[in-house]
Amino acid sequence: MSVSLPTPPQDFLTTVAFSFLWLVSSSAWAKALADVKTSTTAPLPHCLPPMATCFPAGVTPMGSLNVSVVFGFLNLVLWAGSSWFVYKETNFHRPASPPPAAAVPAAM
Repeated sequence: MSVSLPTPPQDFLTTVAFSFLWLVSSSAWAKALADVKTSTTAPLPHCLPPMATCFPAGVTPMGSLNVSVVFGFLNLVLWAGSSWFVYKETNFHRPASPPPAAAVPAAM
């Protein structure tokens, strides 16, 4: 049983697809984190001062979540760099080879 390896163009297209998906995922995570930060800093709706006074118990620091967003985008840079090196292995970047030169009769 023989296993066929992907061709360079297939490998390139797969790498580009993963790079795009990583971009979408990192962007979605960054947006979700921004929404979580907005939600946790909003005032509580049922705490209207003279009738009730509310104090937040505290919000967990989100430094590690910020780091995860940064590393997500850094990993995107790695995927894009990998795409470049895989692209160099394909025949997409090479110019078309010139047609073979016609045989020129030797001068006598």
